[in-house]
Amino acid sequence: MSTEALENLCIAAFDPMPTPRELHARLPITSRAAETVRAARASLNAILDRRDPRLFVVAGPCSIHDPVAGLDYARRLKALADELADTLFIIMRVYFEKPRTTVGWKGYINDPHMDDSFRVDIGMERARDFLLKVNDLGLATGTEALDPNSPQYLGDLIAWNAIGARTTESQTHREMSSGLSTPVGFKNGTSGDLAVAVNAILSASHPHAFLGVDADGRIAIVRTTGNPYGHMVLRGGDGKPNYDTVSIALAEESLRKAKLPANLVVDCSHANSHKKPEMQPLVLSDVTSQILAGNRSIVGVMIESNLEAGNQSIPADLAQLKYGLSVTDACVDWATTEKMLREAAAQLRDVLPKRKA
Repeated sequence: MSTEALENLCIAAFDPMPTPRELHARLPITSRAAETVRAARASLNAILDRRDPRLFVVAGPCSIHDPVAGLDYARRLKALADELADTLFIIMRVYFEKPRTTVGWKGYINDPHMDDSFRVDIGMERARDFLLKVNDLGLATGTEALDPNSPQYLGDLIAWNAIGARTTESQTHREMSSGLSTPVGFKNGTSGDLAVAVNAILSASHPHAFLGVDADGRIAIVRTTGNPYGHMVLRGGDGKPNYDTVSIALAEESLRKAKLPANLVVDCSHANSHKKPEMQPLVLSDVTSQILAGNRSIVGVMIESNLEAGNQSIPADLAQLKYGLSVTDACVDWATTEKMLREAAAQLRDVLPKRKA
């Protein structure tokens, strides 16, 4: 019996992709972008090490689907980041890959044309181009590391990575995280379970060996040294928030028991806001109050924010898409984002320096 009768029975085609080296050659990192990434990673490491007392903020659209609107947002966020830089270290949320429980649009890399043509080759190139432009503004970026091959294409332009609630328990993503060049935030499980995030941080801190691709697109045995900057992201779970003082204390205890640094990031969206964007300011206000009351473990926050409030379905006629409006989770608008972050910075400006170790 031939192998044709045994292999690839559910495969329709193998379409070629450019190698990471080829894409880097087409869109090389600039000196400005490289310095943005280097400086941002150093700042994030310093915050996690408690050498920098600032709160880091990952703010931006739930997902990128329109690079023009995305750059409009980036320019505004850069100006705000500069204004509040003494208290908040702000980076842009730039998510290109969207995990799906069943089906749905999987993001800009997977389907850049939003028409089920799945031109991943085009999506990857456009994603790299977008990241270059944002970093060239002097604004660092954070993303969700979902596809294990994507970091080879984009990793030099990312300052912070998140591992989502659906993938924190995945061995593949824990191994990948052990080799990422950035700090990595592991979200608690969709059920709210903290143990999966604790175990992921522990796993990623150790060396691993696994199959991956190298810069030339060859399958390789990837050997990692372990990532010392894993931390927990609280995003709520099972329809309930977990940013209140009791939940924060339980998260701190779970990290202490595992002999891990008590570094927590609060995601103001998802179950923490019941997926209602108008509740995100309330979450940030509560977190700010906890820090004012003496909390030392909350080192960062995440905000789902766009130019316009809410979200929209992807229409059959893409010309009907509304500018600056999310096509995935609902977001707060730009005016609300400015207000949230300015108020938090004003309240925390004199308090955060006292937390420095």
